[in-house]
Amino acid sequence: MRYRTLGGTGIEVSVHCLGTMMFGAVGNPDHEDCVRIIHTALDQGINFVDTADMYSRGESEEIVGKALKGRRDDVVLATKVHFPLEDGTRNRSGNSRRWIVQEVENSLRRLNTDWIDLYQVHRPDYSTDIEETLWVLTDLVSQGKIRAFGCSTFPAEDIVQAYHVSEWRGYGKFRTEQPPYSLIARGIERSLLPTCQRLGMGVLTWSPLASGFLSGKVRRGEVDLTKGRAALTPFRFDPSLPSNAAKFDALEQLIEVAEGIGCTLPELALAFVTTHPAVTSVISGPRTMEHLDGLLKGADLTLDDATLDRIDEIVPPGTDLYPPDGAWKSPFLTNPALRRRLPADR
Repeated sequence: MRYRTLGGTGIEVSVHCLGTMMFGAVGNPDHEDCVRIIHTALDQGINFVDTADMYSRGESEEIVGKALKGRRDDVVLATKVHFPLEDGTRNRSGNSRRWIVQEVENSLRRLNTDWIDLYQVHRPDYSTDIEETLWVLTDLVSQGKIRAFGCSTFPAEDIVQAYHVSEWRGYGKFRTEQPPYSLIARGIERSLLPTCQRLGMGVLTWSPLASGFLSGKVRRGEVDLTKGRAALTPFRFDPSLPSNAAKFDALEQLIEVAEGIGCTLPELALAFVTTHPAVTSVISGPRTMEHLDGLLKGADLTLDDATLDRIDEIVPPGTDLYPPDGAWKSPFLTNPALRRRLPADR
């Protein structure tokens, strides 16, 4: 297992990070099995575990807390805050001081720990001044409840704004960003990754297998839309949809690249993400021990220039062949009221 320093913190983390989104009701509800998966990952050299309060509404954090009992000092533990854990509640989500102060205590309790190594703001919140968020996170570092803090799926311009607010006010800085990144979703190469490099931030990428599309189990003409992820989200996998044509064209060519260098498609996908110099660690979220075994098998794979050049020909740098699933969308693009003058203003 390879290790890299996390965003100037001096903390060394494994290049492969164990994501736990699939532990709990939404994925694997067997707590004992999930604990075994976590222990196996730790035994194989992974020392970085990422979770979030909203994964199975806190259940994932509880599973991680059980698994780390007696092993906490050897693990770099990351979690996140932002999304509501209950429906129809007010002031129990977002990036306000009120919610973060309350929810960090809940995460500490569920994780059965006295401190969190990396506390991440899961998405932007334009109803809260970024100064307010950075202020409370800096206080939590001073209190010893967290060691460092970062953001997740923030646009480059918001990261730059946060950096300047931190400089101006003397607050701690976002040390990391966690964006989606894969062989077929390379949009963050345009500005986000260069921005993180210039600011000295670590980058922890998610969805390296493009929500299962690069799992090696998907082929044009062989997709069963009645089973697994294809049944849950057919719009991602249906080859008859024009929006998926470029994805399937690239998929067949990427499979040839993997076969040409003697690896599987998932191994190629994980190795590709870790090749970018801005990337510190790639987060993979196994649901079963079999999934974890596939991750560990290709952990040491590196790609040569010829292979990377071929990948660039198939999916040009900075290109998204689909909108990364689950990625944050700016309200300025989704809310028409933010793009139109009111009649009184005309």
